[in-house]
Amino acid sequence: MPRIRPAGEADLPSFFAYLDDHLRDNGAHGTPLFQPLSREQSRMPSGLRLAFIRGLTLPVGQPGWRRLWLALGPTGNIAGHIDLRARPEPAAGHRAMLGMGVHRLHRRRGLGAQLLAGAVGWARREPGIDWIDLEVLADNQPAVALYLDADFRMIARIEDMVRVDGSSCDLCYMTLKLD
Repeated sequence: MPRIRPAGEADLPSFFAYLDDHLRDNGAHGTPLFQPLSREQSRMPSGLRLAFIRGLTLPVGQPGWRRLWLALGPTGNIAGHIDLRARPEPAAGHRAMLGMGVHRLHRRRGLGAQLLAGAVGWARREPGIDWIDLEVLADNQPAVALYLDADFRMIARIEDMVRVDGSSCDLCYMTLKLD
């Protein structure tokens, strides 16, 4: 099983290469859509790079903060990632947004659950974070099931929230109250 550890600034170049490759799987080869991006445009947006670079340097609680964990295989290759970040609403500093992904060669082996448990554990120890929120495309049933198994509650499902490559997609909003 890959080893999970916090990521730092030195990890970002390899993380960005991994994430760009990971996003190319969005809706490809039988993989469900996991981002509301056209299959032809499923690449890492430049703004996301800047958000990670800046966010990792900010203290938790500051607008734009972000924390990232990487799952590393035996050769140091990135097998998956999870990040928590500040919500964009100024009055929602007590909540964090979650994003995650697992490399195509490491899916369906429990790594997603392991990444999720680690990030939730960190958030429970972090003063001031009371909730973790996420958005997931409803057709991505493996991801929805993973989050439900981790005690996230589905609080809304918005029908036809986005249209990707001419197809309507529902978006689920899920949340976890940290005790």
